Amino acid sequence: MHRLPGLDLLRAIAIVWVMLFHSWIVGAHLGYPLQGIADDGWMGVDLFFVLSGYLIGHQLLQPLRLGEPLGLGQFYRRRAYRILPAFLVVLAVYAWFPAWREAPGMQPVWQFLTFTLNLLIDYQHNQAFSHAWSLCVEEQFYLVFPLLAWWLTRRPSRRLALGIGAVVVVGGMLARGFASFYGKDYLEAIYYPTYTRLDGLLAGVALAAIQVYLPVHWQQLQRHANKLAVAGLAIAGIAMWLFRDRTAWMPSVFGFPVLSFGIALLVIAATSRQSIGRWRVPGASWIAAMSYSLYLSHKLAMHATATALAARPDVHGWSAFACYAIAILGIGAALHYGVERPMLRLRDRGNTKPLAAISGLESPAAIESPGQSPM
Repeated sequence: MHRLPGLDLLRAIAIVWVMLFHSWIVGAHLGYPLQGIADDGWMGVDLFFVLSGYLIGHQLLQPLRLGEPLGLGQFYRRRAYRILPAFLVVLAVYAWFPAWREAPGMQPVWQFLTFTLNLLIDYQHNQAFSHAWSLCVEEQFYLVFPLLAWWLTRRPSRRLALGIGAVVVVGGMLARGFASFYGKDYLEAIYYPTYTRLDGLLAGVALAAIQVYLPVHWQQLQRHANKLAVAGLAIAGIAMWLFRDRTAWMPSVFGFPVLSFGIALLVIAATSRQSIGRWRVPGASWIAAMSYSLYLSHKLAMHATATALAARPDVHGWSAFACYAIAILGIGAALHYGVERPMLRLRDRGNTKPLAAISGLESPAAIESPGQSPM
């Protein structure tokens, strides 16, 4: 499987952006030199959603287009090896060592194990490991999308596929608009539920569908990658402007599809060797490869560092920033090299026919987020 450095760069940006955003939870304010950028760091999760939809969409649609069996067993086996080991290790830490949590309250363990946290969370009282909400969204996506893709490809209909996509987007807008209009809790009713957060995953799947079923159109998009990159940045900027007051009705309804569309254009550019897809930024591939472990563990690392520095008021500014960075990278690397990578090697042992893939971007499966604060 060949790696596309542009996608690695986007993934590295996403995880760093999210971690900067979450630093306020422990009072670290790691983004203080660039606080304006850090304040929008919850958008890194949407970037992960688009990337995940693109990767998983390509893995499933490519063999279906070629008339090959769907291979659900193989797909779910690979997802389980990819997601569960590191997740279960971190969940065990949260469950067995309450003092290590970034917040005292935590939802019941069964909600994490069934990936229903995002639908049942009481965020006001149970904030610990709340960033697993986005992993729940992805797991539910993994459960439904393969079957939907198989059904749609039995009797291909572009009109039906577009209609389903429209229903998903409009349905999410209506659900978010209703919740905002009636003053529902932003996180619990708008930000966390799967049915309100499918814009990014759908955008990624749409890109994969264009690449697989409309290769000529995909090549045309690739030829205009630089223009699309500029357009993507502009549209993402519009989304940031909309989200100045994130909980308001207008951004709640329209902000997520606008943001996802802008990110989708950036992903197209990242897959082109004529645009940011050719950029090899030192360290980006390493951060991208560790992003899932970093995502799972970064709040534990932040809390541990904040606790240690509480007795050292002389350590502040860039010195404190360095302490947090070292702790986050150290714990994330331990989880990645000690659990995640060995399980991926075990998954691939003897597997001579991996699923179709295009870039070194295994689904991020999660990466927290949001916003709103918490996450």
